[in-house]
Amino acid sequence: MIKVAVIGVGSMGKNHARVYSEIPDADLVAVSDSNAQLAREVGERHDARAYGDYEEMLAKEKPTAVSIAVPTALHEQVAIAAMEAGAHVLVEKPIAATIESGKRIIARSNDLGRKLMVGHIVRFNPAIQALKKKLQQGDLGRVFEVICRRVGPFPARIRDVGVVIDLAPHDLDIMRFITGLEPLRVYAETEQRIHTEHEDLILGLLRFPDGVTGSLEINWLTPTKVREVLVLGERGLFRVDDLTQDLYFFENGQANGILWPELQTLKGVSEGAMTRFALQRYEPLKAELQAFIQAVQTNGDVPISGEDGLAALRLSLALIESGEKHQVIEIEHVP
Repeated sequence: MIKVAVIGVGSMGKNHARVYSEIPDADLVAVSDSNAQLAREVGERHDARAYGDYEEMLAKEKPTAVSIAVPTALHEQVAIAAMEAGAHVLVEKPIAATIESGKRIIARSNDLGRKLMVGHIVRFNPAIQALKKKLQQGDLGRVFEVICRRVGPFPARIRDVGVVIDLAPHDLDIMRFITGLEPLRVYAETEQRIHTEHEDLILGLLRFPDGVTGSLEINWLTPTKVREVLVLGERGLFRVDDLTQDLYFFENGQANGILWPELQTLKGVSEGAMTRFALQRYEPLKAELQAFIQAVQTNGDVPISGEDGLAALRLSLALIESGEKHQVIEIEHVP
């Protein structure tokens, strides 16, 4: 069994503690939080020792693997401390508050030989996994457009960043994951309507290679929660409902049996059959933490690397810059 601990047991961290306590290969030995009372409550719930000081916890418990779910501004400090104490690290997204900070986390993990995984949980939704496989198999033909909507009410949890840094990394990571492409440029319109310090609405556009476009709508202003991913291509449209873990395919009725491009141009697009795929549902967080534990056990690669987290952060910051400057931002893909 792998000795694990959780640093930060607020809205997300407490779920990490719960799931670790359910994974046979994980031994949840401790939790820590600056709110010592909260740490005690979560620790008692899962038979783990509780600490108000994460450095004391690292020194005494010496966990092999640690989940970090503290405010974004503290990710670098806590992640490096955990790695230097001998732990492999899963840090919740975004990887850090700045590119430079994210690079330092990655560099330290490489220097110390520690696993570093970023918690982009949406990748582990079974509907997203199924969508990725179907795109790899060519079921959609050429991909034209990817659309992500992530809207809902203002969250009650602690917010040290705006809606872009808080939520956009999910969708930007999914766009990269399902297309296998890196955006070339982005443009965004952002607004600050209710949030007192940061933006709470974004409409973003992305341009990928191979003629693929992307768009995202994210806000904290919608009284009903919507989480969906649409992928449009020459054979139809895939739709993922992230909340229900459903995958649908809306067929282009004219796309079947086309023998040459000229005929395809004449036939165009029409409504075809709709399919709802039967998928085995499971908790994405459990799949994510199991993948992390397995990478530690086998010394294998983590499914979502520090570099993946950094790419999502870089795109999120570019969207913020575009919203502030009202300009298209070219993306530099550098190591």
